[in-house]
Amino acid sequence: MAQLVEKIEKLVQPLLDELNCELVDLEYQREQRGWVLRFFLDKPGGINLDDCAMASREISSLLDVENIISTAYSLEVSSPGIERPLKKAQDFKRFTGQLAKIKTLNAIDPDGTGKNKKTFVGTLSGVEGDDLLLLLKQQTDAIRIPLLQIDKANLHYEF
Repeated sequence: MAQLVEKIEKLVQPLLDELNCELVDLEYQREQRGWVLRFFLDKPGGINLDDCAMASREISSLLDVENIISTAYSLEVSSPGIERPLKKAQDFKRFTGQLAKIKTLNAIDPDGTGKNKKTFVGTLSGVEGDDLLLLLKQQTDAIRIPLLQIDKANLHYEF
C-alpha cells in the first residue's frame, strides 16, 4: 500500500507544481463505501474550492491515463483544514510561532519533569538539527522533541 501511495505521489507531484499547489498529505484507504484516494492540498494564500475542483480534474485525468490503481476508488481533493497536519521539518519551520499539537511514538520527558508523556501542545519555535523546538505554556525555554519521535503533528486552535 505504501509503495502505491509513493508511486501516486511521484506521478502527481509535477502536476501539483504546475498548479502551484503543495501536497500536504495523501491517503489511500479502504472505507465502508470502498477505496478512497484523498489529496490534501494547500497553496500560498490558501486553497479554495475552485483550486480543489481544478486539481481534482487534472489528477483524475492523469491517473486515468497512467492507470496505476487497479481497483475502483473515489477521488477526493480538499484543503488540509484549520488544524493542518505538519509532516516535514520544513512545515515546522514554516509555521514557527503558531500553536501546534504533537504526538510522539513513545512517551518521552523532554521538559525534565520526570513525567513521560506522548502529547504536547505548545508554540512552534523552529527546528534545530534533528529536533523540533516547542515552547510549552508557562515555560520560558523550548523543549526538544526528536523529529524521528513524532508520530502525528498538527496546527492547533483552542476555541
